[in-house]
Amino acid sequence: MLNGEYNSLKDGSENPLRPKALSEFLGQKTIKSNLSVFIKAANDRKESLDHVFLCGPPGLGKTTLAGIIANELGAELKVTSAPAIEKPKDLAGILTGITERCVFFIDEIHRLKPAIEEMLYIAMEDYEMDWVIGQGPSARNIRIPIPKFTLIGATTKAGAVASPLYSRFGISCRMDFYSLKDIQNIIKRSSTILKVQIEPDAVELLAKCSRGTPRVANRLLRRMRDFAHVENSDIINKEIVKSGLKRLEIDELGLERLDRQILRLIIERYDGGPVGAETLAISAGEAVESLEDFYEPYLIQQGFLKRTPRGRMVTDLAYTHLGLPINTQKTTHRNNDENQSLLF
Repeated sequence: MLNGEYNSLKDGSENPLRPKALSEFLGQKTIKSNLSVFIKAANDRKESLDHVFLCGPPGLGKTTLAGIIANELGAELKVTSAPAIEKPKDLAGILTGITERCVFFIDEIHRLKPAIEEMLYIAMEDYEMDWVIGQGPSARNIRIPIPKFTLIGATTKAGAVASPLYSRFGISCRMDFYSLKDIQNIIKRSSTILKVQIEPDAVELLAKCSRGTPRVANRLLRRMRDFAHVENSDIINKEIVKSGLKRLEIDELGLERLDRQILRLIIERYDGGPVGAETLAISAGEAVESLEDFYEPYLIQQGFLKRTPRGRMVTDLAYTHLGLPINTQKTTHRNNDENQSLLF
Protein backbone atom coordinates (compact mmCIF):
# COMPACT_ATOMS: atom_id res chain seq x y z
CA MET A 1 0.00 0.00 0.00
CA LEU A 2 1.77 3.12 -1.21
CA ASN A 3 1.02 6.85 -1.24
CA GLY A 4 -1.79 6.59 1.28
CA GLU A 5 -3.73 3.87 -0.51
CA TYR A 6 -5.88 1.66 1.64
CA ASN A 7 -7.82 -1.57 1.35
CA SER A 8 -11.37 -2.38 2.26
CA LEU A 9 -11.42 -5.97 3.49
CA LYS A 10 -14.33 -8.15 2.49
CA ASP A 11 -15.10 -11.72 3.50
CA GLY A 12 -14.03 -13.11 0.17
CA SER A 13 -10.59 -11.51 0.24
CA GLU A 14 -9.59 -12.53 3.76
CA ASN A 15 -7.41 -15.44 4.80
CA PRO A 16 -9.84 -18.38 5.18
CA LEU A 17 -8.17 -19.32 8.48
CA ARG A 18 -9.05 -15.97 10.02
CA PRO A 19 -12.11 -16.15 12.30
CA LYS A 20 -14.94 -13.80 11.43
CA ALA A 21 -16.59 -13.53 14.87
CA LEU A 22 -15.53 -13.25 18.50
CA SER A 23 -17.03 -16.68 19.17
CA GLU A 24 -14.59 -18.19 16.64
CA PHE A 25 -11.56 -16.29 17.97
CA LEU A 26 -9.63 -18.64 20.25
CA GLY A 27 -7.58 -17.42 23.20
CA GLN A 28 -7.22 -13.89 24.66
CA LYS A 29 -10.27 -14.52 26.87
CA THR A 30 -10.16 -11.28 28.84
CA ILE A 31 -9.86 -9.16 25.70
CA LYS A 32 -12.72 -11.04 24.03
CA SER A 33 -14.94 -10.75 27.08
CA ASN A 34 -14.43 -7.00 27.38
CA LEU A 35 -14.78 -6.33 23.67
CA SER A 36 -18.05 -8.26 23.51
CA VAL A 37 -19.48 -5.92 26.16
CA PHE A 38 -18.24 -2.75 24.47
CA ILE A 39 -19.45 -3.88 21.04
CA LYS A 40 -22.89 -4.88 22.33
CA ALA A 41 -23.29 -1.54 24.09
CA ALA A 42 -22.29 0.35 20.94
CA ASN A 43 -24.69 -1.67 18.80
CA ASP A 44 -27.57 -1.21 21.27
CA ARG A 45 -27.02 2.55 21.27
CA LYS A 46 -26.38 2.54 17.52
CA GLU A 47 -23.18 4.49 18.10
CA SER A 48 -19.65 4.06 16.84
CA LEU A 49 -17.39 2.01 19.09
CA ASP A 50 -14.77 3.96 21.01
CA HIS A 51 -11.30 3.95 19.47
CA VAL A 52 -9.33 0.74 20.10
CA PHE A 53 -5.59 0.35 20.73
CA LEU A 54 -4.11 -3.12 20.10
CA CYS A 55 -0.54 -3.93 21.07
CA GLY A 56 1.57 -7.07 21.33
CA PRO A 57 4.13 -9.17 19.45
CA PRO A 58 3.51 -9.89 15.74
CA GLY A 59 1.33 -12.79 14.69
CA LEU A 60 -1.09 -12.77 17.64
CA GLY A 61 -4.15 -11.67 15.64
CA LYS A 62 -4.35 -7.87 15.85
CA THR A 63 -5.44 -7.50 12.22
CA THR A 64 -7.82 -10.42 12.60
CA LEU A 65 -9.35 -8.84 15.70
CA ALA A 66 -9.86 -5.58 13.82
CA GLY A 67 -11.79 -7.46 11.15
CA ILE A 68 -13.88 -9.21 13.80
CA ILE A 69 -14.74 -5.91 15.47
CA ALA A 70 -15.93 -4.51 12.14
CA ASN A 71 -18.01 -7.64 11.48
CA GLU A 72 -19.57 -7.57 14.96
CA LEU A 73 -20.47 -3.91 14.46
CA GLY A 74 -21.82 -4.58 10.99
CA ALA A 75 -19.51 -1.84 9.73
CA GLU A 76 -17.15 -1.35 6.80
CA LEU A 77 -13.44 -1.96 7.46
CA LYS A 78 -10.75 0.27 5.97
CA VAL A 79 -7.17 -0.98 6.33
CA THR A 80 -3.85 0.76 5.91
CA SER A 81 -0.43 0.98 7.57
CA ALA A 82 1.22 4.04 9.05
CA PRO A 83 4.16 4.15 6.58
CA ALA A 84 1.65 4.29 3.70
CA ILE A 85 0.20 7.57 4.99
CA GLU A 86 2.97 9.87 3.81
CA LYS A 87 1.18 13.24 3.70
CA PRO A 88 -1.84 14.87 5.37
CA LYS A 89 -3.69 14.73 2.05
CA ASP A 90 -3.35 10.92 2.11
CA LEU A 91 -5.14 10.77 5.46
CA ALA A 92 -7.67 13.35 4.30
CA GLY A 93 -8.51 11.20 1.30
CA ILE A 94 -9.27 8.25 3.58
CA LEU A 95 -11.24 10.18 6.20
CA THR A 96 -13.44 11.92 3.64
CA GLY A 97 -14.32 8.54 2.14
CA ILE A 98 -15.37 6.69 5.30
CA THR A 99 -18.98 5.94 6.18
CA GLU A 100 -20.88 6.25 9.47
CA ARG A 101 -19.55 3.85 12.17
CA CYS A 102 -16.78 2.71 9.80
CA VAL A 103 -13.80 0.90 11.35
CA PHE A 104 -10.50 2.41 10.24
CA PHE A 105 -7.52 0.15 11.00
CA ILE A 106 -3.96 1.52 11.02
CA ASP A 107 -1.19 -1.04 11.42
CA GLU A 108 2.23 -0.03 12.81
CA ILE A 109 0.62 3.09 14.22
CA HIS A 110 3.81 3.95 16.12
CA ARG A 111 5.34 4.93 12.75
CA LEU A 112 2.90 7.77 12.03
CA LYS A 113 4.49 11.09 11.17
CA PRO A 114 3.88 13.99 13.62
CA ALA A 115 1.81 15.98 11.09
CA ILE A 116 -0.45 12.95 10.54
CA GLU A 117 -0.81 12.39 14.29
CA GLU A 118 -1.92 15.99 14.86
CA MET A 119 -4.52 15.62 12.14
CA LEU A 120 -5.78 12.43 13.78
CA TYR A 121 -6.18 14.08 17.19
CA ILE A 122 -9.02 16.28 15.97
CA ALA A 123 -10.57 13.52 13.87
CA MET A 124 -10.62 11.11 16.83
CA GLU A 125 -12.01 13.58 19.36
CA ASP A 126 -14.26 15.94 17.40
CA TYR A 127 -14.90 13.96 14.20
CA GLU A 128 -13.69 16.91 12.19
CA MET A 129 -10.73 17.48 9.94
CA ASP A 130 -8.57 20.58 9.73
CA TRP A 131 -7.77 21.68 6.21
CA VAL A 132 -5.93 24.71 4.86
CA ILE A 133 -7.33 26.45 1.78
CA GLY A 134 -5.18 28.80 -0.26
CA GLN A 135 -1.60 29.90 0.20
CA GLY A 136 0.26 32.79 1.74
CA PRO A 137 -1.62 35.68 3.37
CA SER A 138 -4.93 34.54 1.89
CA ALA A 139 -4.68 31.03 3.37
CA ARG A 140 -7.40 30.09 5.80
CA ASN A 141 -8.14 27.08 7.93
CA ILE A 142 -11.50 25.30 7.79
CA ARG A 143 -12.86 22.32 9.66
CA ILE A 144 -14.60 19.64 7.64
CA PRO A 145 -17.02 17.33 9.51
CA ILE A 146 -16.49 13.61 9.00
CA PRO A 147 -18.71 10.65 9.94
CA LYS A 148 -18.25 9.16 13.39
CA PHE A 149 -15.87 6.24 13.03
CA THR A 150 -13.79 3.83 15.10
CA LEU A 151 -10.02 4.00 14.78
CA ILE A 152 -8.16 0.79 15.59
CA GLY A 153 -4.44 1.27 15.99
CA ALA A 154 -2.12 -1.73 16.17
CA THR A 155 1.53 -1.80 17.14
CA THR A 156 4.28 -4.12 18.31
CA LYS A 157 5.94 -1.20 20.12
CA ALA A 158 3.45 0.40 22.48
CA GLY A 159 6.17 2.49 24.10
CA ALA A 160 6.95 4.16 20.77
CA VAL A 161 3.42 5.58 20.42
CA ALA A 162 3.20 9.25 21.30
CA SER A 163 1.41 9.83 24.61
CA PRO A 164 -1.12 12.36 23.20
CA LEU A 165 -2.16 9.82 20.56
CA TYR A 166 -2.37 6.90 22.99
CA SER A 167 -4.51 8.90 25.42
CA ARG A 168 -7.19 9.34 22.75
CA PHE A 169 -7.93 5.61 22.60
CA GLY A 170 -10.80 4.68 24.87
CA ILE A 171 -10.16 0.93 24.72
CA SER A 172 -6.68 -0.51 25.18
CA CYS A 173 -5.92 -4.21 24.67
CA ARG A 174 -2.55 -5.87 25.17
CA MET A 175 -2.32 -9.26 23.46
CA ASP A 176 -0.07 -11.89 25.03
CA PHE A 177 1.39 -15.12 23.72
CA TYR A 178 -1.18 -17.93 23.60
CA SER A 179 -1.27 -20.90 25.95
CA LEU A 180 -0.36 -24.35 24.67
CA LYS A 181 -4.01 -25.43 24.89
CA ASP A 182 -5.21 -22.44 22.88
CA ILE A 183 -2.62 -23.11 20.17
CA GLN A 184 -3.71 -26.75 20.02
CA ASN A 185 -7.32 -25.66 19.54
CA ILE A 186 -6.26 -23.22 16.81
CA ILE A 187 -4.39 -26.00 14.97
CA LYS A 188 -7.43 -28.28 15.20
CA ARG A 189 -9.70 -25.54 13.86
CA SER A 190 -7.31 -24.69 11.02
CA SER A 191 -6.88 -28.35 10.06
CA THR A 192 -10.65 -28.66 9.73
CA ILE A 193 -10.80 -25.60 7.47
CA LEU A 194 -7.86 -26.88 5.40
CA LYS A 195 -9.55 -30.32 5.24
CA VAL A 196 -6.51 -32.16 6.53
CA GLN A 197 -6.49 -34.82 9.25
CA ILE A 198 -3.95 -34.53 12.05
CA GLU A 199 -3.40 -36.92 14.95
CA PRO A 200 -3.65 -35.64 18.55
CA ASP A 201 0.03 -36.27 19.38
CA ALA A 202 1.01 -34.44 16.18
CA VAL A 203 -1.16 -31.49 17.25
CA GLU A 204 0.57 -31.43 20.63
CA LEU A 205 4.06 -31.51 19.13
CA LEU A 206 3.21 -28.85 16.56
CA ALA A 207 1.72 -26.60 19.25
CA LYS A 208 4.90 -26.81 21.36
CA CYS A 209 6.91 -25.52 18.40
CA SER A 210 4.56 -22.67 17.51
CA ARG A 211 6.06 -20.03 19.83
CA GLY A 212 2.65 -19.30 21.34
CA THR A 213 1.74 -17.55 18.09
CA PRO A 214 -1.25 -18.47 15.87
CA ARG A 215 0.46 -17.19 12.71
CA VAL A 216 3.40 -19.53 13.31
CA ALA A 217 1.07 -22.43 14.14
CA ASN A 218 -0.90 -22.00 10.91
CA ARG A 219 2.29 -21.63 8.87
CA LEU A 220 3.74 -24.84 10.30
CA LEU A 221 0.46 -26.68 9.78
CA ARG A 222 0.51 -25.75 6.08
CA ARG A 223 4.09 -27.00 5.75
CA MET A 224 3.26 -30.27 7.50
CA ARG A 225 0.35 -30.68 5.09
CA ASP A 226 2.85 -30.31 2.22
CA PHE A 227 5.19 -32.91 3.69
CA ALA A 228 2.29 -35.32 4.25
CA HIS A 229 1.09 -34.80 0.68
CA VAL A 230 4.50 -35.57 -0.81
CA GLU A 231 4.78 -38.67 1.37
CA ASN A 232 1.34 -39.82 0.14
CA SER A 233 -0.11 -39.69 3.65
CA ASP A 234 -3.72 -38.68 4.24
CA ILE A 235 -3.03 -37.97 7.89
CA ILE A 236 -0.41 -35.76 9.56
CA ASN A 237 1.10 -37.94 12.26
CA LYS A 238 3.81 -37.34 14.82
CA GLU A 239 6.56 -38.81 12.62
CA ILE A 240 5.70 -36.47 9.76
CA VAL A 241 5.79 -33.49 12.15
CA LYS A 242 9.14 -34.60 13.59
CA SER A 243 10.63 -35.05 10.14
CA GLY A 244 9.16 -31.78 8.88
CA LEU A 245 10.42 -29.75 11.83
CA LYS A 246 13.90 -31.20 11.36
CA ARG A 247 13.89 -30.19 7.70
CA LEU A 248 12.72 -26.70 8.67
CA GLU A 249 15.49 -26.53 11.33
CA ILE A 250 13.01 -25.99 14.15
CA ASP A 251 13.73 -27.67 17.49
CA GLU A 252 11.34 -29.08 20.11
CA LEU A 253 10.83 -25.68 21.76
CA GLY A 254 10.13 -23.84 18.52
CA LEU A 255 13.55 -22.22 18.21
CA GLU A 256 14.50 -21.66 14.58
CA ARG A 257 18.01 -21.62 13.17
CA LEU A 258 18.38 -17.87 13.66
CA ASP A 259 17.17 -18.09 17.27
CA ARG A 260 19.93 -20.56 18.04
CA GLN A 261 22.41 -18.50 16.02
CA ILE A 262 21.62 -15.42 18.12
CA LEU A 263 22.21 -17.33 21.34
CA ARG A 264 25.44 -18.87 20.02
CA LEU A 265 26.71 -15.46 18.88
CA ILE A 266 26.23 -14.02 22.36
CA ILE A 267 27.89 -17.04 23.97
CA GLU A 268 30.78 -17.65 21.60
CA ARG A 269 31.56 -14.17 20.29
CA TYR A 270 30.55 -12.00 23.23
CA ASP A 271 31.23 -14.38 26.12
CA GLY A 272 27.56 -14.60 27.12
CA GLY A 273 26.96 -10.85 26.98
CA PRO A 274 26.12 -8.14 27.55
CA VAL A 275 25.94 -7.01 23.93
CA GLY A 276 23.97 -4.17 22.34
CA ALA A 277 21.00 -4.83 20.06
CA GLU A 278 22.53 -3.12 17.02
CA THR A 279 25.83 -4.99 17.39
CA LEU A 280 23.96 -8.27 17.79
CA ALA A 281 21.73 -7.57 14.79
CA ILE A 282 24.74 -6.81 12.57
CA SER A 283 26.48 -9.98 13.74
CA ALA A 284 23.38 -12.06 12.99
CA GLY A 285 22.77 -10.33 9.64
CA GLU A 286 19.27 -9.32 10.70
CA ALA A 287 17.44 -6.01 11.06
CA VAL A 288 17.24 -4.57 14.56
CA GLU A 289 13.45 -4.35 14.25
CA SER A 290 13.18 -8.08 13.46
CA LEU A 291 15.50 -8.92 16.33
CA GLU A 292 13.51 -6.88 18.84
CA ASP A 293 9.99 -7.63 17.57
CA PHE A 294 10.15 -11.30 16.56
CA TYR A 295 13.14 -13.14 18.01
CA GLU A 296 13.84 -11.53 21.36
CA PRO A 297 10.31 -11.68 22.91
CA TYR A 298 10.11 -15.47 22.57
CA LEU A 299 13.71 -16.03 23.71
CA ILE A 300 13.04 -13.88 26.76
CA GLN A 301 9.74 -15.63 27.45
CA GLN A 302 11.47 -19.02 27.33
CA GLY A 303 14.14 -17.81 29.73
CA PHE A 304 17.07 -18.01 27.28
CA LEU A 305 17.74 -14.29 27.01
CA LYS A 306 17.41 -11.21 29.19
CA ARG A 307 17.71 -7.51 28.58
CA THR A 308 19.84 -5.45 30.93
CA PRO A 309 20.82 -1.75 30.93
CA ARG A 310 24.19 -2.82 29.44
CA GLY A 311 22.75 -5.04 26.69
CA ARG A 312 21.51 -8.56 25.93
CA MET A 313 22.73 -11.51 28.01
CA VAL A 314 22.06 -15.23 27.76
CA THR A 315 21.03 -17.34 30.74
CA ASP A 316 22.29 -20.73 31.87
CA LEU A 317 19.23 -22.27 30.19
CA ALA A 318 20.60 -21.17 26.82
CA TYR A 319 23.87 -23.03 27.43
CA THR A 320 21.95 -26.14 28.47
CA HIS A 321 19.57 -26.02 25.51
CA LEU A 322 22.44 -25.65 23.03
CA GLY A 323 24.46 -28.36 24.76
CA LEU A 324 27.31 -25.98 25.59
CA PRO A 325 29.33 -25.98 28.83
CA ILE A 326 28.38 -23.21 31.24
CA ASN A 327 31.15 -20.73 31.94
CA THR A 328 30.84 -20.74 35.74
CA GLN A 329 33.40 -17.96 36.18
CA LYS A 330 31.56 -15.72 33.76
CA THR A 331 28.25 -16.56 35.45
CA THR A 332 29.65 -15.56 38.85
CA HIS A 333 30.89 -12.22 37.54
CA ARG A 334 27.59 -11.64 35.77
CA ASN A 335 25.55 -12.30 38.92
CA ASN A 336 27.82 -10.02 40.95
CA ASP A 337 27.37 -7.23 38.39
CA GLU A 338 23.60 -7.65 38.51
CA ASN A 339 23.54 -7.60 42.31
CA GLN A 340 25.65 -4.46 42.39
CA SER A 341 23.39 -2.76 39.84
CA LEU A 342 20.41 -3.38 42.12
CA LEU A 343 22.13 -1.47 44.94
CA PHE A 344 22.36 1.77 42.99
